[in-house]
Amino acid sequence: MAKKEKLDPETEALIKWCIEVEGFLVAGGATVAQAQEHIEEEVEWFTDQFYDGLTPEEAAQAALKD
Repeated sequence: MAKKEKLDPETEALIKWCIEVEGFLVAGGATVAQAQEHIEEEVEWFTDQFYDGLTPEEAAQAALKD
């Protein structure tokens, strides 16, 4: 069995943040699959929102407006 690759704290924080965004997208009417697909397709945009300091809820609201 391969060792799990250790993520740096920043990457780990971004992943946790995206998981929270996913929850808000689902609460806004998306299915889990739609939310995951949207985050994957727009990963650069979401990463920018993370570094700009948006909360997961604010990022989801902005994504749902588009």
